[in-house]
Amino acid sequence: AARATLQRALAIDEAAYGPDHPQVAITLTNLGIVQRELGELAGARATLQRALAIDEAAYGPDHPQVAMTLTNLGNVQRELGELAGARATLQRALAAFQAAYGPDHPQVAVTLTNLGSVQQELGELAAARATFQRALAIKEAAYGPDHPQVAVTLTNLGIVQRELGDLPDARATLQRALAIFEAAYGPDHPQVAMALGNLGNVQQELGDLAGARATQQRALAIEEAAYGPDHPQVATARRRLRNVQRPGRPWDVLRRRNSRQDQSR
Repeated sequence: AARATLQRALAIDEAAYGPDHPQVAITLTNLGIVQRELGELAGARATLQRALAIDEAAYGPDHPQVAMTLTNLGNVQRELGELAGARATLQRALAAFQAAYGPDHPQVAVTLTNLGSVQQELGELAAARATFQRALAIKEAAYGPDHPQVAVTLTNLGIVQRELGDLPDARATLQRALAIFEAAYGPDHPQVAMALGNLGNVQQELGDLAGARATQQRALAIEEAAYGPDHPQVATARRRLRNVQRPGRPWDVLRRRNSRQDQSR
């Protein structure tokens, strides 16, 4: 329904303003975001590329509106597996946001978080850690140390620390994220379960099997209550718990992009 509504709005905008008007780019961007959410990634990329061309012609290559469209496009490129392209797109968005808003603006932190995720997937773990650390500092200054947005970036950082083998640091980082989520949402929220799953993986790799088991059991109970016994997220939680009793790498938590990092206009 959202896609059909936006497609109709796009046709109206094009008829009213012409195909290259900034209002058309706004509708294209919103349509691209919906296509991404529907899993239509190639269509989303094409839609956002058209929006980007209109924005660049209207505003110039370094305008914040261009940077926002670049951010959306970079996220789609990442999901398509076009990681080098996504990195370049997000680096360009980052430079434009910094030029427009300064280095410590929350939008800069959002773009850094997206860029750090791409660096992580490229295996550039030290760079990803530094990127997430910078995003964390901006968010702490903007929102305070106990805001859920801070916990989101702590989660990203903790996962990278784990992948780097910095397990004690990862445990401390993820424990802090867990405490923030519990205070913000209560002890039985799915976001708390996500944090528990990540923490349990680190506990297991540290050899704290009893702690890992208790952590993953709590995560499973929350997810079963939230989603029911047959949800894919519950199946993931069950696998994580089984893996506590088995040697080898823990099942990776499915991380949620819960901060709505790409924004419609």
